[in-house]
Amino acid sequence: MSPKCCPPAQPVNPSADPDEVLARFAKALGHPARVKILRFLMERDECMAGAIADVLPLAQSTVSQHLKVLREAGLIQGEVDGPRICYCADPAGIERLQGLLDALASTVRA
Repeated sequence: MSPKCCPPAQPVNPSADPDEVLARFAKALGHPARVKILRFLMERDECMAGAIADVLPLAQSTVSQHLKVLREAGLIQGEVDGPRICYCADPAGIERLQGLLDALASTVRA
């Protein structure tokens, strides 16, 4: 179920190299602030704009840069709402990340 104000998720390209996709996700999650932003968005069933900067000790411009990285990786999506962009977690991206991590974990030898 998509959050209230975000558009439906774009289909994830199933033909993309799984290792490249996982590396893109890992790079996007390579900063603690981006992990916190993603967690914040996943805990809510609605899009958030200014509230994200309110919960992090970062300047709005820095938060915007982190949001851009997460969006480009396919972990969040955004919708223009007047002069601001309203963000939410992208369920398809999160599901793809989970599947890739599960596949990676299943290759571990006992």
